[in-house]
Amino acid sequence: MTTTTTPARTVRRSEMRSPYMEFAKLHAHAAYNLATSGMESFPIAELPVRWEELEITGPSFYGFPPLQQRLAKHCGVPENCVVPAIGTSLANHLALAAIANPGEEILVEDPTYELITSTAEFLGLRVRTFPRRVENSFAVDPADLRKRVTAQTRAIVLCNLHNPSSMLTGEDTLRELAAIARQNGIRILVDEVYLDAAFDIAPRSAVHLAPEVFVITSSLTKAYGLSGLRCGWVLAEEKLAERVWHINDLFSSVPAHPAELLSIVAFDNLTRIRERARAILQRNRPLLEAFLESRDDLEYVLSPHGTTAFPRLKHGSVEALFELLRSKYEAALVPGKFFGMPQHFRIGIGGNTEMTAEGLRRLGEALDEFRS
Repeated sequence: MTTTTTPARTVRRSEMRSPYMEFAKLHAHAAYNLATSGMESFPIAELPVRWEELEITGPSFYGFPPLQQRLAKHCGVPENCVVPAIGTSLANHLALAAIANPGEEILVEDPTYELITSTAEFLGLRVRTFPRRVENSFAVDPADLRKRVTAQTRAIVLCNLHNPSSMLTGEDTLRELAAIARQNGIRILVDEVYLDAAFDIAPRSAVHLAPEVFVITSSLTKAYGLSGLRCGWVLAEEKLAERVWHINDLFSSVPAHPAELLSIVAFDNLTRIRERARAILQRNRPLLEAFLESRDDLEYVLSPHGTTAFPRLKHGSVEALFELLRSKYEAALVPGKFFGMPQHFRIGIGGNTEMTAEGLRRLGEALDEFRS
C-alpha cells in the first residue's frame, strides 16, 4: 500500500506561518488580477440597508439569534448544528481542532489549499495525503482512498468544489467516502466554500448525506463576493457542534455585530447576489475556455463550473512566468507551488469581465514572450 506523508516541519509552533497567505496579501495584487479565487466584491450600495439600522454591539454570545436562524435555514440544518465562524479559514481551524487531537493523523487531498495543511500542522496533527490526479480530472478516487486509511487516521479532509481545480465531487462519491468513514470510525471534513458557485447543479451539502460522519465548513466569501463580512460557519451533529462552540471561545469572544447585521441583510437578498455571481461567471467562462484552447504551451482539464482553473505550463518555470507577468504586464496569477504542484498555476475568473478579459490577454502576451 502506497502512502504519502507530508514531511514534518522543523519550525516551532511559535514561528509557523502560511506562505500562501503571505503571498496573497503581499504579492497577488495587480491591476489585472487573475489570482483571486472568489467573486468580485458585492457593492454595499446594492444592499438595502440604512445606517440607522446598524448597531455596534448586540446580544451575540453563542450565536446572534436572527443570524443563527438564517444560517440554519440556508444550510437546511437545525440551529444547534451550525456554529458561526469568522470566515472559512477559522471554521476549518475550529473543525480540525474538534475532530482530531495533537499527534493524530488526518488524510488531506493533494493538491490542496496550503492553509489547510499549515493549520493542521499548527494544531499538532500528522498530515498524510491522498492524490487527486490530473489524469483523472482531479477526481477523488474512493478505492484509492480506502487503501490509505489506517488505524491511526482520524479524519479525511477535502474541498468541494476542489481548490484549485474547481472540480465537483458528486453525491455518489461522497456516499462512498461516508461508507469508508463509518467502517473506520472517522470523520470527513468538507470545505464547501466554493460549492454554491456550481449553482443549479450543486448537490446538497454533504452533511445531509451522513450527519454523523460529515463536518462542513463554508462562508459567504467565495461564491457571493461578500468576503468582508467574514460570515462563515461549521456544520456538525449537535454534540460535535457544542465542542466547536467551546473551542471558538478560545479564539473569538463575540463577533463584530455590524458584520452580523449586514450578513442578515445579505441572506435576505441572497438570490439577487447569487444571480449577479452567476451572470459574471457566464460571461467570463467562455473567455477562459477560448484562452486555454488557444494555447499549445499549456495542458489543462477544465471544470464546467466554479471560479478557478489550474493549467500546467509545459516548459519553463511558473515562478519566472509570474514575475514577468506581474512586473511587465501588471497582472497576477497563483503559482502552483502553493498547492504542491509547481508546474501548474491557478487562474481565477470571478472578477469584473473587462478586467478578466484584459488579464487573460496580458497573460497570453506574457506566455508568448516567455516562450520566445
